[in-house]
This record gives sequence, structure tokens and C-alpha cells, in this order.
Amino acid sequence: MSTALRSQEDLQALAASGADRLGWDAPTSEVIGWVAENFALPAVAVACSMADAVLPALVADQLPDVDVLFLETGYHFPETHDTRREVAENLRVNIVDVLPEQTVAEQEAAHGKDLFARNPAQCCQLRKMDPLKKALSGYEVWFTGVRRDEAPTRTNTPLVTWDSVHGLVKVNPMAAWSLDALVSYAEQHLIPVNPLMSRGFLSIGCAPCTRPVAVGEDPRAGRWAGFDKTECGIHI
Repeated sequence: MSTALRSQEDLQALAASGADRLGWDAPTSEVIGWVAENFALPAVAVACSMADAVLPALVADQLPDVDVLFLETGYHFPETHDTRREVAENLRVNIVDVLPEQTVAEQEAAHGKDLFARNPAQCCQLRKMDPLKKALSGYEVWFTGVRRDEAPTRTNTPLVTWDSVHGLVKVNPMAAWSLDALVSYAEQHLIPVNPLMSRGFLSIGCAPCTRPVAVGEDPRAGRWAGFDKTECGIHI
């Protein structure tokens, strides 16, 4: 990152100002517009799991060439990598692969095979949370696609908040969207969507820890099946 970042005190005050201005249900375009007014590239990042590319597409409309952070855990479905390539080829964004300190082989040598099956929290920490925290240290603000309808843990998601864990402003412009609205928007605007979505994978993470959801289950019920866990820890 070539530009100097503002202090955490200044960013925290800006987050509070944005939250006051945008409230609970401002339109998505207005939320992204607030970021475009108050932040400049390259200090802006978009997190994307490659379940769909609606958020990167919306942000790129107002902030073209924005960095899109993809957590390359080493455990993704082939369809997720295919979606990543499609996003890189068709949207005006800069894909940044966020890598863990260790390859899968190195992690298995250090912690044993299939850590995800024995201690998914530790695996997420090593392959997702730690790498993301390091990556976000170079930005002032990040966008996420968290929606309130995804799970009970996300029903109170604000549009703008101060992310004290990572030390920057966090913006959730699609918080009020439904899954149906997201899919419909993607279809209407020809935005890449992971083909696993149409097969019942309504929240897509690492292949060993993701299953399709049953009718009536919330979208994140297919994550870490068999464990008392529905979040990797990034959005808690």
C-alpha cells in the first residue's frame, strides 16, 4: 500500500458518522457512494468468497479497479476457483489472493492430517482469520457481503461499523438483501454466480466443511455440519 493510512481514531469517527448518516436501511448504492466519497483507492477492499460476485460488481461501478480479497485456503471447490477466474475476467476489479502462512501440506506436517475435521476453529484461524487480518492491515475500509437473512448470528448486521478486531471501517451494503434478491439481481445483470448455489450450497466455504442445505434451513446451516459452529470467526 503506497498511501499513508489515516489514524484509527479518525477512521473510527468516520465509521460513526457513516452509521449515523446511513442508518439501518439506506440503499446499497448510497452506502457504496458514502465509501466512494470518504475513501480512495487503494485503501478500499472488498471481501468475496466467490459464492457470487454481486458485491464486487456493485462496488466496482463506483470504485473501478478496487481490490477484491479472496481467501485462498487451499480447500476450495473447483467451482469456486472457476468463479474466481470468471470474476477476474469479466469485472473491473483487482483480485488479491490472500494466502495462509503454510500450504496444506505444511499445515498437515505441523498439525496432522485433516485438521478441519478435528479442530475446525483452529483450521479457520490458520487459513482464514490470520491471513485476512494481515491483509486488511493495508486498508482503511473493507466491504463484506454479509446479509441479515443468512443466520441468527447475522440478524443485527449494521450497514457501517467500526471493526475493532481488524482496526478499520467495515461496510455491509447488502445487509438488508434477501437471498432471492441477490440471485435475481445476478441473473438480471449477468453477474457471475458459483454454480454450486443452484445445487443447494447457499453458503460456500471450504469443500470439506460445506454441504447443501435442506429446505427450511438457513443458508449457513451447511457450514461445519456436525460441529457447534456456523461462523469461521471473521464476522463475530
